[in-house]
Amino acid sequence: MGQLDGKTAIVTGGTSGIGLATAERFAAEGAHVFVTGRRQDALDAAVAQIGRNATGVRGDVADLADLDRLYAAVAQQNRRIDVLYANAGGGEFATLEQVTEKHLDQTFGTNTKGVLFTVQKALPLLNDGASIILQASNAGTLGNEAFGVYAASKAAVRSFARTWAAELKGRSIRVNAVSPGTIDTPGIDGLAPDQEGADQLKSYMAGTIPMGRVGRPDEVASAVLFLASDQSTFITGIELFVDGGRNQI
Repeated sequence: MGQLDGKTAIVTGGTSGIGLATAERFAAEGAHVFVTGRRQDALDAAVAQIGRNATGVRGDVADLADLDRLYAAVAQQNRRIDVLYANAGGGEFATLEQVTEKHLDQTFGTNTKGVLFTVQKALPLLNDGASIILQASNAGTLGNEAFGVYAASKAAVRSFARTWAAELKGRSIRVNAVSPGTIDTPGIDGLAPDQEGADQLKSYMAGTIPMGRVGRPDEVASAVLFLASDQSTFITGIELFVDGGRNQI
């Protein structure tokens, strides 16, 4: 018997990295998982990899019409939502001098606006007692150079978790944030100009982590599953760091 048997879960940005690992884990634990992604080919591949308990809905969380299509697809299957993992996000390096309006708008559009409306538009379909997990980042509490806009967008997400946990407590809906550190994902690779640069970046970051390595997507998925499941029914409003101890030691 799986920890999510018979439940319906949403994973935004579920076509690679942490999102895909989590969607796979949810499905393995018995949930039917709706995953989103901006590219149809990547979405099709992810659904095939997850298996029969997955439905793919192409869309961008920064586009409110795409979010409406996502929840329309859930309603069309006569489902209600038990777990919502607002995972979609991303960022790029830019120092204070380099930040442009486009950079700011794109980063906050996906990481902050996208998270807000992903949750807001889900409310009519959320079951009482549901679990909402927001993708924050340990960068939100660190002063990493050239990552200020990304960090600020994720700090806002962590603040959302506190506020929404208070607002939704009357429906027994739990809201928590998970904050990964450096995880070996395509998103990390995309911060560098080539694979050699990505390897160098990960090697450098591993040296800043007490556990001496970068994390794996499945390690974050395990933490998200805990917050999604009945193993965490008395936990709400927290920020769970999955960062090898970087923010703690």
